[in-house]
Amino acid sequence: MASRLPPLNPLRAFEATARRGAVSAAARELNVTHGAVSHQIRALEDSLGTALFERGGKRLKLTPQGALLLPAVTNAFGEIAAATALMKQPETCGDLTVTCVPALLSLWLIPRLNTFTDQFPGVRVTLIASNDPDNLRSLDTDVSVLYGDGNWPDCWTRLWSHLKLFPIASPTLLNSRPLRSVRDLSDHSLFHGDDGREWSTWLAAADAVDVVRGRQHFMSDARLSTEAALHGQGVALGDTITASNLIARGELVVPFDLTVPANDAFYVACRQSVRQAPIVKVFIDWLFASLEESLPEPQTSARMILRGRGGRAADLHHPIAAPAKRRPASNPQRKTRA
Repeated sequence: MASRLPPLNPLRAFEATARRGAVSAAARELNVTHGAVSHQIRALEDSLGTALFERGGKRLKLTPQGALLLPAVTNAFGEIAAATALMKQPETCGDLTVTCVPALLSLWLIPRLNTFTDQFPGVRVTLIASNDPDNLRSLDTDVSVLYGDGNWPDCWTRLWSHLKLFPIASPTLLNSRPLRSVRDLSDHSLFHGDDGREWSTWLAAADAVDVVRGRQHFMSDARLSTEAALHGQGVALGDTITASNLIARGELVVPFDLTVPANDAFYVACRQSVRQAPIVKVFIDWLFASLEESLPEPQTSARMILRGRGGRAADLHHPIAAPAKRRPASNPQRKTRA
């Protein structure tokens, strides 16, 4: 019977046996004989010059060398299975799982998602709000849009967009409590999407580090601080990507002309093994094409909105020029805009 069996990959036999804990169980899973599995494991151990299992009980136990080999083998077979499945599915059909920075997902990607799904109606999209680089190693994730420095080894990574940060507020709030100068920020609650470093950077660039700060509230990500500003509860820091639609619609205004660069940037990333999969490629192409569409400059939008309101609101915009040679402090330890 064994002579009629197809060739059995020794690594596959090792992986199945380690996962099942017994040669007999691995043999049933692989639909081969017990002897075939044992032979392949012995051949693998001979080629490596080390034992992979401790033998003697009902269940096999991995040696330290076997425990070192198993994760790499398991991941390799998972990658092969995923690539094979992608090769078999049509270019524009199938499941696509995308993880994305929460603020970018809510305020930029979802409002535009229909332009992708209308173009590729056979794609079923799963969106997960996350800025965790560990998603890049998960076989359950196809594409990740991350905020960070782009240094994620063994992955395909491409810069998507740099960011500039600036204060944002609700027009309703500013009608009742004007921001005629940066000093007026002391009369407002400040909302943070990080540990406070972004506001410190902006105030330093505005030569206003000594401004007395009133109430301050800290959020886990920029999406929440932006929503707080939308509800007229205070002033947050927006960015040139996620706040652009809200500014264009007049839901938020930009009271000052000063912007500062964010410490990090948005990147699109994925595992090397899925980069050329058709369904992944069309989504990444769509991400970059959508970014290239014309977006209003935040300060221009703010001026238009404020001018259009007239009266009291028209007096709210008093531009602050950035100091000639001042550079905002960089704080690489904390990832924000997440």
